[in-house]
Amino acid sequence: MEDIKKSKEGFKPFVPASKVMPEFTVTSIIVGILMAIVFGAANAYLGLRVGMTISASIPAAVISMGIIRGIMKRESILENNMVQTIGSAGESLAAGAIFTLPALFIWSQELGMDAPNLLRIIVVALIGGILGILLMVPLRKALIVNEHGVLPYPEGTACAEVLVAGEVGGAKAKTVFMGLGIGAVYKFIADGIKLFPSEIEWQIKGYKGAAIGGDVLPALLGVGFIIGPRISAYMLGGAVLAWLGIIPLIAHLGQFISQPIYPAPVPISELGHGGIWNYYIRYIGAGAVAFGGIISLIKSLPLIVRTFKAALGGFKAGFENEGNLRTEQDMSMTLVIAGVLVLVLIMMFTNLIPVGFTGALLIAIFGFFFATVSSRLVGLVGSSSNPVSGMTIATLLFTSIIFKAIGFDGPAGMVGAISVGAVICIVAAIAGDTSQDLKTGFLVGATPRKQQVGELIGVVASGLVIGFVLLLLNNAWGFGSQQLPAPQATLMRLVVEGVMNNNLPWALVFTGIGIGVVIELLGIPVLPVAVGLYLPIHLSTPIMVGGALRGILEKRKENKSVLKQKVESGVLYSSGLIAGEGLIGILLAIFAVIPAGLNPDGTPRSFGDVLAFGNGVLGQIGALIIFILLVLTLMKYTFWKKIKE
Repeated sequence: MEDIKKSKEGFKPFVPASKVMPEFTVTSIIVGILMAIVFGAANAYLGLRVGMTISASIPAAVISMGIIRGIMKRESILENNMVQTIGSAGESLAAGAIFTLPALFIWSQELGMDAPNLLRIIVVALIGGILGILLMVPLRKALIVNEHGVLPYPEGTACAEVLVAGEVGGAKAKTVFMGLGIGAVYKFIADGIKLFPSEIEWQIKGYKGAAIGGDVLPALLGVGFIIGPRISAYMLGGAVLAWLGIIPLIAHLGQFISQPIYPAPVPISELGHGGIWNYYIRYIGAGAVAFGGIISLIKSLPLIVRTFKAALGGFKAGFENEGNLRTEQDMSMTLVIAGVLVLVLIMMFTNLIPVGFTGALLIAIFGFFFATVSSRLVGLVGSSSNPVSGMTIATLLFTSIIFKAIGFDGPAGMVGAISVGAVICIVAAIAGDTSQDLKTGFLVGATPRKQQVGELIGVVASGLVIGFVLLLLNNAWGFGSQQLPAPQATLMRLVVEGVMNNNLPWALVFTGIGIGVVIELLGIPVLPVAVGLYLPIHLSTPIMVGGALRGILEKRKENKSVLKQKVESGVLYSSGLIAGEGLIGILLAIFAVIPAGLNPDGTPRSFGDVLAFGNGVLGQIGALIIFILLVLTLMKYTFWKKIKE
C-alpha cells in the first residue's frame, strides 16, 4: 500500500471514488453490532481489572474478514471496513464508561447513596457516544484529508494495511479465533471450574511486608505482548517500588506504632501487605496517576491550542460543498448541529443525567474542546497513548470546583460531577476512535457518511448493552473489589471527593505526586509507572512476561519482514486471548448471580459456586506450570511460526 504513505497531493485510495462496492449492508451491520457488543463487554471487564483497554479495530477487521470472506465468501474490503468501524465503537464507549461510572456504584456501597439505574447508565453512554461522533464529523476534512501525510493515525493506518492484506487471504482471522478459544477455555478452567488458582503469591521471608505474585491469566499475558517490553517494564517498576519498597517500609515503621493512622481503621501492625496496599498505597498511586494524567495534558497544551484554532476552520470547511464524489460525502451539517443542540437541551431540561443547567453547559464546552483535542492527538500518538484520563481528571477538577462554588455539593454534587466526567470521557474516547476509523476509510476508499452512520450504530448497540454489563459485574463481584479493582474509576472518585469533602489523606496523595515528579525528571513516562504503583503487583508481573516475550522476539536476528509478521501474529493471538477471557469473565459473572439453593450453613449459593468444584486442587505450583504452557502457545504463534521470506 505505497499510496498510504503518500501525502494528500495525488493520493488515491485503494478503492477509487468512482467504484461502487457493497459497504453499508445488512451483513456488515449485523456482524459489526455483534463485534461492538463482544469487544465492548470484553474491554469493560479488562479495563475494570487492569485500568486499560485494547483497541478493537484490527481484531474486528480480522474477524470480519474471517466471517465475510472466509465463511460467507463475500469479497468487499469496504464491507469489512464497515464491520470494524461499527465494532470498534464498542471498545471506546466501554473505556469511557468504566473509567468513570463505577464510582457511582462504589459510593452506593460506601456512602449509602442510590446506585445508578440501568436507564441512567444507558443515557449517559448514548449521549456521550453520539456527541463524540457528531462533534468529530465537521473535523474530518481538516484532520483526515488536509492533514494526510502530516498526521499518521497509527492504528487507522495499520488497520487499513490489515484490510488490504486480507484481500489475499484470511489466515489472520484463524489466529485471532485460536487465541479467543484458548483464552476462553483457560479462563473457564481457572476461574469457572477453579481447577487451579488464577492468583498466586509468595511472601518474601525475612523481609516483612514484601510479597511477589501474579494473576496467571491469558488477558494479562496478551496485554503485555501488545503494549511491548518498555511500557510493561514501566508498570512493573511502579509495582516493585510499591510492593518491595514502600509497603515493607510502612510495615517496618508500623510495628512501633500502636495507634491507627488514617485512613486505616486499625494499627499498621495488624495489617498485612494487602491491607497496607489498600489503605495507603492506593492513595499514593492515585496521586501519581493524577499527576501523570495532568502532566500529559499540560505537555499537549501547545498542540491543544493549535488544534482548537484548526477546529474553527474544520467547522467552516464542513459547511462547504464537497462535490458528489462518494469518498467526500459527510453527514449533513444541519443534522449534526441539530443533534448536538437536542442532546444538550435534553441534559439541561431533564433529569436523565443529573447535571443541571450548569453541568450541561460544561459538557457542551468541554465536549467540543476535548473531542477536538482527542481527534487530533490520536492522529499523532495513537489511541493507546491518548490521555483520555487526563482530560477527564481536568474536567472533574473544574466541574467539582464550579459545582461547589454554586452550592451544588454534597452527594448530589458528587454524582453530578462524575456524570459530567463520564459524558466527557466517553466523548473523548469515541471522538478519537471515530477519527481513527475515518482515517482507515480514507485510505481504503470508504464513504465517510456511511462510516459515520456506522459509528452511530456501534455506539447505540454497545450503549444499550454496557449498562447490563456494568450491573452484572457489580452484582457478581462489586467494583473496587479484588476481582474488579476499577482503578480509573476509583481515581476519579477520589478526585471528586477530595474537592467536595476535603477528606483525602493529602500527605499520601502528595507523596504520589512527588514520586511522579521524580519519574518525570528522569525522563520516564509517568502514567505507566503510576498505574503499576496503583495496581497490585499481581497484574504487572504477567503483563511483563508478555512484554518480555515481544522484546526478545523483536531483537532476534531475522529478516525484518519475517519479524514484523511474527509480531503481528502475536498481536492478533494476544487480542484473541483478551477477548476470550473477557467473554468468559462476563459469562462467569452471569453464573455468579444465578441462584442455586443454599450452602450447608444456610447462605445463598450461586450457580458459579456449584460450578467451582475444583477448589484450586492443583495449587500454586500447578497454576504456574499451566501458565507456562499458555506462554508456550503464544510462542507457537510468534517465535516458532513458520513464515516464508
